[in-house]
Amino acid sequence: MTRIEFNNQVMQLSRNLYLVAYRLLKRKDEAEDAVQEVFIRLWNKVDELDRYNSLEAFAITTVKNYSIDILRRKKLMIIEDQESHKEIHDKEPSPEEAMERKESSSILNSIIERLPDLYRSVIIMKEIDGLSYEEIAGITGQNINTLRVTLSRARVMIRDEYKKYKYENAGIIRTSR
Repeated sequence: MTRIEFNNQVMQLSRNLYLVAYRLLKRKDEAEDAVQEVFIRLWNKVDELDRYNSLEAFAITTVKNYSIDILRRKKLMIIEDQESHKEIHDKEPSPEEAMERKESSSILNSIIERLPDLYRSVIIMKEIDGLSYEEIAGITGQNINTLRVTLSRARVMIRDEYKKYKYENAGIIRTSR
């Protein structure tokens, strides 16, 4: 295929190729770049183009695949950017956050210490020691359903006491600022 034949056959496809690329990429400049890239790819395969039954179908498939590749690269860049952004923020808590966590931990430990013995031991085994229900059942001699109820009640008691503490101390925090 000569350059003149290429221009006559391929360049007349530019409008259709642009529409396909624009439909996928949603940006004029990216769609135009995609069409240009496909023209370059087609020119590099100019000796092979006679093998295709429909040059238009081949060109449209090429621009579609190229546009999808662009979208995939964009998505990958966004995911990588989010992950690196997340890593920066997840590495260390701010001093204020560290202080709040330490205070909350202290409050929760105090609340747990005041729980009835069974509730305290079950919550410690499950939440702090990380034991399974089966392991706790073996230690306490209770069945698993009873343990679930006991653990649920212990969590409710802790939550209620924690809320009560926060509510009672909210006035102190507000007036001290």
